[in-house]
Formats: sequence, structure tokens, C-alpha cells
Amino acid sequence: MPSMDDVVGIHEYALKVRAKRTELIAANIANSDTPNYKARDIDFRAMLADEQRRLDGSKVSAGRLDTRDARHIGVGSTQGSFEDPLYRNPYQDSIDGNSVDTQLEKGKFMENSIQYQATVNFISDRFSGMTKALKGQ
Repeated sequence: MPSMDDVVGIHEYALKVRAKRTELIAANIANSDTPNYKARDIDFRAMLADEQRRLDGSKVSAGRLDTRDARHIGVGSTQGSFEDPLYRNPYQDSIDGNSVDTQLEKGKFMENSIQYQATVNFISDRFSGMTKALKGQ
């Protein structure tokens, strides 16, 4: 019998990253008129690649040390993380110091939403396939 990791794989982590990215982008849009607010985001591909390397058991991830044990010392992140997202560089500086480009953020929000739904559909299909296999259909 396959484990949940075999069925879902990295897609569970992908959903978490997409959900966090949705929150960040929504916060960017909500603060588009807040003086000195800096737009934040995470690099989905880099975070997913790091997680895949971790799942594969690699000891070094993208030139970084393995810090899975609580006693390990972290050395920082270059792609952003749940706790420490990156700041987006604005295409054009604003007078009030806000770096949010509302149109860009709305586009990224829609793109991320579609990708989130695609991941949900993929996981749903995997469970549907497992259910059919168990029923012998």
C-alpha cells in the first residue's frame, strides 16, 4: 500500500507555498496605498526545488547547509521563505516609498490562483485514481 507521500508527493508542499504566496500578494494589493510599504513575495520554484532536494535526502541544497535538525545553524535564504519573504523590486519608484504595482500584483494573484487550483485538481485526481484502484474499477 503506498503512503500518502507516494500518492501526493511534493504537491502537498506546493499547496502550502501557493497559499502563503496568495496571502503575500493579497497583502501587497491591500497595502497599495500605504506609504513606505514594500511588496513581498516568495520564489515558488526555488522553494519547491529545495523541498524536493530535502525529500530526496540531499545533504546540501542549492549551496546551503542541511538545517533540518533543530541543533543546526541556519545560514539564510536566497529565495524567501514562509517566515522571511523577499521584497519585490519596483519597476518604477514611487514618491511615497511604496513598491506595490497594483496591476502586476493582480496579475500575479490570478496566475497563482490558477496554479493553486491546478495543484488541487491534480491531488484530487490522484485520490480518485487511488479510490478506483482500491475498489477494483
